[in-house]
Amino acid sequence: MSFLNASAMTGGYGAADILHSCDITVEQGQIAVIVGPNGAGKSTAMKAVFGMLPLREGSVTLDGQDITGLTPQERVAMGMGFVPQTNNVFVSMTVQENLEMGAYLRRDDFRSTMEQVFDLFPILREKRRQPAGELSGGQRQQVAVGRALMTEPKLLMLDEPTAGVSPIVMDELFDRIIEVARTGIAILMVEQNARQALNIADRGYVLVQGRNAYTDTGEALLANPEVRRTFLGG
Repeated sequence: MSFLNASAMTGGYGAADILHSCDITVEQGQIAVIVGPNGAGKSTAMKAVFGMLPLREGSVTLDGQDITGLTPQERVAMGMGFVPQTNNVFVSMTVQENLEMGAYLRRDDFRSTMEQVFDLFPILREKRRQPAGELSGGQRQQVAVGRALMTEPKLLMLDEPTAGVSPIVMDELFDRIIEVARTGIAILMVEQNARQALNIADRGYVLVQGRNAYTDTGEALLANPEVRRTFLGG
């Protein structure tokens, strides 16, 4: 069984299902990317995995344990870290206070983890006493990812981490995401920048109307003529 195994997920908001038997798996140290057109159910799939969306059918297991019935808070305690697309920092708090908030469940000394975050994102060390609301969009994303890493997650979930940032900042964020995966953390990411995301993906999922349309390695999906023509602009 895969480290994360989200199987046959069916569910939505109210009476309408958005996901239809959607399958997503991720292994430790792997980067899995969910791409697809607007309205395909990408972020909904992420929320379902995190427990923010109740499933009518299907199951979610993490490290061999069934977590389908757990709340998002319980899933964080089990080793999930989630970075939403928007409103993902406490703007009135300093960078350091944001990171400390990420360690709220921990009862041990988390200073070494904070140092690891500062090593991963050196600009955050420089701006540690600055309110997060004063940072650029790319720097805020670094704070949001850093705060999630403070929970010491086994699985890090990122919803559109490069939304609204420049191409240079996007490349830097992707480089840092690769570094995180190399430490053995599983990464599950939703991305609009499909071509760039698939370029770093070990596994890629193309969703269309809440269903798995294509599943393969990132490299194979980039080479697939039908995927290129339909989803990557040729």
